Amino acid sequence: MAAETLDQIVSLCKRRGFLFPGSEVYGGLQGTFDYGPLGVELKNNLKRLWWQHNVYERDDMEGLDASILMNKLVWKYSGHEETFVDPLVDCKTCKARFRADRLGDMPCPKNPKKHPGECEGELTEPRPFNMMFKTQVGPIPDPESFAYLRPETAQGIFVNFANVLDSTNRKLPFGIAQIGKAFRNEITPRNFVFRVREFEQMEIEFFCHPGEDEATHEAFIQDHVRFWTERCGLSPERLTLYEVPKDELAHYSKRTVDIMYRFPIGVEELEGIANRTDYDLGSHTRDQEKIEITAAVQPNAHSTQRLTYFDQPNKKHIVPFVIEPSAGVDRGVLAILTEAYNEETLENGDTRVVLKLKPALAPIKVAVLPLKKNEPAIVEVAKSIKNSLQATGLMRAVYDDTAGIGKLYRRQDEIGTPFCITVDFDTLGREGDAALKDTVTVRHRDTMMQERIAISQLKSYLLERLV
Repeated sequence: MAAETLDQIVSLCKRRGFLFPGSEVYGGLQGTFDYGPLGVELKNNLKRLWWQHNVYERDDMEGLDASILMNKLVWKYSGHEETFVDPLVDCKTCKARFRADRLGDMPCPKNPKKHPGECEGELTEPRPFNMMFKTQVGPIPDPESFAYLRPETAQGIFVNFANVLDSTNRKLPFGIAQIGKAFRNEITPRNFVFRVREFEQMEIEFFCHPGEDEATHEAFIQDHVRFWTERCGLSPERLTLYEVPKDELAHYSKRTVDIMYRFPIGVEELEGIANRTDYDLGSHTRDQEKIEITAAVQPNAHSTQRLTYFDQPNKKHIVPFVIEPSAGVDRGVLAILTEAYNEETLENGDTRVVLKLKPALAPIKVAVLPLKKNEPAIVEVAKSIKNSLQATGLMRAVYDDTAGIGKLYRRQDEIGTPFCITVDFDTLGREGDAALKDTVTVRHRDTMMQERIAISQLKSYLLERLV
């Protein structure tokens, strides 16, 4: 059973250190969140799994980490200055601002039971609002000394196309993957980390020959559905594919398919996979008469390079088509927490909250617990086991003696730790069964099953199951 309400996830995140409101001690800043000790581990594990799936396990992918600050002309010729806008309305009564196309999602500040436009307030006519953040570059402010914080990571890939091509000698088809921060000055951030002003993206720009784009696009759709289900543990029943209608496509898109997930807030986009055709490389390419490029090239572009690919068999330059899978890390974390969250009623009537995370995503892989924290011999063995497991470099292990064993189990269940190891008097050989000496109890998170394992076999036992 996945989480049914967003409040369940928000409460767990704050209580257990997954996510905190940004700048909370000063009243917060809307649309910003800080990842806590467990949250940063979960987030890093998701990014690591995505990189493993899309870069290390493929032979046609390179990585990149482009700058957040870019020349403002990038955003002019990419089309963002003109098209990256939301419709904005103001309420003349309460002075609040809203997205004109999302009024039905927002409560009226003075009458929360109604939506803006349904209350007594008077709304202005919609006007365009560009969502890019501006920042000053250099010590002297003037109208030209500014840059934008990037609203997406894609353009950093496009303007580095020639650099990657020249330095790696790649042949089409190949892709460039990037994980990084992006910034959007959202009018109405909402729904926890689903829509925020500072977020992180996992994006690929995959370059292919014109004519091969449609098959490549479909292959990425199916592959990334498998990533979210098989690698991240999302239920296929909670995922749907949404074919974006032609009249709603972005200006660069030939076709876009969104992978949708059933969040507690409803069915919303988890990842978009777009066929961007040759728009982007064409837009950033230097205009030269001898280069055979498509009509997507803007003739007065200020680029200093030709972002084309020399097709050796045909002896001509072409502008590759681009397939773009783009997923939000924060939305991925929210989907994974939603899916993993379970409340179970035990035989004694107690309620157990457990995060049934895939072991590869779990912030902590194993917790080592002493049955008695004031027994030096037990503590010594427990800490030795913890250090030994941690030293493998393959798992995050923790030692915890801050409560009774029952409460420690519940705490680890709630943060998604797949295995707990308990060191007791049998481990020391002080009880009746001599065969139990140098063994420990391994408890499984999902089933609560316990079994006795020799300390010498712990590493191999756990590594077989932490996948």
